[in-house]
Amino acid sequence: MSLDTDKEEKQVNQEPLRLGLNRQAIYRKTVDVRWILLAAAGIFAVFSIAFQVPVWASFFAYALIFILVIGGGMKSRTKVKAPSGVSRKEASEIVDRGMKSAVNALPDPCFVVDYRGTTQYVNLAAQRRFGTIAVGDPLSFRIRAPSLLEALDRVSNGGSTEVIDWSEKVPMELWLEAHIAPLWSVSSGNLAVPRGRPGLILVVIRDLTEARRLERMRADFVANASHELRTPLASLTGFIETLQGPAKGDPKAQDQFLGIMLDQAERMRRLIDDLLSLSRIEMKVHVQPETLVDLGLIMRHSVESLLPVAKENGVELNVTVPDEPAEIRGENDELVQVFNNLVENALKYGSSGGRVDVTCRPDPDSTETPHWIAEVRDYGPGIDPEHLPRLTERFYRVDVVTSRQMKGTGLGLAIVKHILTRHRARLEIESKPDEGACFRVFIPGAVIYDENELD
Repeated sequence: MSLDTDKEEKQVNQEPLRLGLNRQAIYRKTVDVRWILLAAAGIFAVFSIAFQVPVWASFFAYALIFILVIGGGMKSRTKVKAPSGVSRKEASEIVDRGMKSAVNALPDPCFVVDYRGTTQYVNLAAQRRFGTIAVGDPLSFRIRAPSLLEALDRVSNGGSTEVIDWSEKVPMELWLEAHIAPLWSVSSGNLAVPRGRPGLILVVIRDLTEARRLERMRADFVANASHELRTPLASLTGFIETLQGPAKGDPKAQDQFLGIMLDQAERMRRLIDDLLSLSRIEMKVHVQPETLVDLGLIMRHSVESLLPVAKENGVELNVTVPDEPAEIRGENDELVQVFNNLVENALKYGSSGGRVDVTCRPDPDSTETPHWIAEVRDYGPGIDPEHLPRLTERFYRVDVVTSRQMKGTGLGLAIVKHILTRHRARLEIESKPDEGACFRVFIPGAVIYDENELD
């Protein structure tokens, strides 16, 4: 008796809850199919006016369509059952949060795509490495490697995990490796997945550039060092033989030769330092720095450190930078090396102009990503047009004699070019004979990524 009473009480208590849930479900379904209902209402109104169909008949037909659409949708909803104690929406959110957390924990760029190759999620490392890609866009919009896309097609058609590698030449030489794995146990939401195809596919990309560059660095260093060190070594050998032979008892000749030998030894030291610096930069030229730095502060520091050189050469050194921070993503020491080199070159080779101007300003032509323009301008003899395209080549000198007198190694602008390439910046050189030279750097401003925006 009491058990029957309890059951009746439970049914009575649950009845309002069921009614509330049904009302909510009907409301949601009505919102989902509102355009169909409005279109049907418009059609029946046209029939009533144009063909003189009775209003009650049109209303009855419209009510029938409403019941069929809403009732059919409600039945289809009741067929889907969520796990015990968890609603379907909650279960979907748990899967999404878990997937995003796992993908964001990976240090390498990672894409989650469906069987069609459409991007469903991109982790923060991929956004930084490959740029912004919207969810719903094909992966081929951002990565155009044919071997990767072919492997993705094989995996999406039911294949097993694949590992492929490829190289890119633009904007710099890169070697990349991709791991493509199907996620069979993961649902792809409302997308109807054909039989035999994975719900989602995980694409993880590793950068092999540093390892490949390390292999080439040894051979390049030996070739460059042997080429440039041969001349000073030959000079040192000749002077030593002279000191041991004809000038053995000549103190005046010994002092002269020892001074030249010291200069040649200093030249070799500078060559080795610049070659090592260039090799280190080339190893990580593909890795864009992430640290936020102030470009204006760096340029001001370079100018202040070279004021003694300007005074020694009788050159007026002017600097103009914005008052607000010019934030970029960069390596502070490398950027200091860039502007030290550019300003020092202007002071040495353009000293006859009596003035060097260093400026920093926003780029008015930049659209999507803000850029900064940093300029170093001298008013010296200038550079002939035929030399401009080759100024950033290793060991290229416009005037060999003048360069050696200024203690140049021919590697300064090559180092500048590689540092700017690493910072996704570019160098433009403008010069005309007797009108000075302008070295202009275009460098992208800092873009702040918010992890919350990726969810």
